[in-house]
Amino acid sequence: MSATGGFWPGEAPAAQEEDVQEPEAAVAEPFAWPGPHEEEAEPEPQVEQATAAEPAVVQPEPDAEEEAQEDAEQEPEVAPVGHVPGELDIPDGVAVLEGSPSGADRTVGVVVSRFNGEISNRLLEAALEALAAAGVAEERITVMPVPGAFELPIGAMALAKTRRYSCVIALGCVVRGETAHFEYVAGEAASGLQLAGLETGVPVAFGVLTVENAEQAEARVDKGAEVARAALEMADLFSQVRATARS
Repeated sequence: MSATGGFWPGEAPAAQEEDVQEPEAAVAEPFAWPGPHEEEAEPEPQVEQATAAEPAVVQPEPDAEEEAQEDAEQEPEVAPVGHVPGELDIPDGVAVLEGSPSGADRTVGVVVSRFNGEISNRLLEAALEALAAAGVAEERITVMPVPGAFELPIGAMALAKTRRYSCVIALGCVVRGETAHFEYVAGEAASGLQLAGLETGVPVAFGVLTVENAEQAEARVDKGAEVARAALEMADLFSQVRATARS
């Protein structure tokens, strides 16, 4: 070949040597894995700044009694179920006859069942205390025991027919058993005592507990006092009725 057209065999042209240069590194060196004696640097733990955040405020747990009181205040009041005494709204100008549980000048007959004597005794005790509190003199009270609740009506009838007593109080206790005996005794006692009052015109108060068990009877022994006050109120009311009829 000519000198202008190429290069002689065996010789490297000078321009070739100049053109051949090591290329500059255009990129970063590749990641080098640690050697056997090198350890990876553990990341430094991040320390939270204590002053950056405000300390948490711990709320005290509410007391159980306070919670119960708050719940009771929020719950609406529910009227109790059962016999609840109340007042009547009577228009003005209407004649009203209303008795008062006053024991002044009253004579009271009490007929009481010996059956279930523990409960009957407590009923009698409550009734006598109520009569004394109302002003009934002890010597103006007559107590007549009878065998059981079934005999209460005839005992009350006998006292009422004497016309010596302003009212009669019947006390006793019938506890439900395994047979129908409870229904017969309780029913006859109630109807018989009502009949005694209707036939004689003397108020007869029903103080016979008719319960499922002894626990229910224990919780109702104050019924004796309630019945005593009811008997005195009816006695006063009957006196007013008779006085109105005579005038």
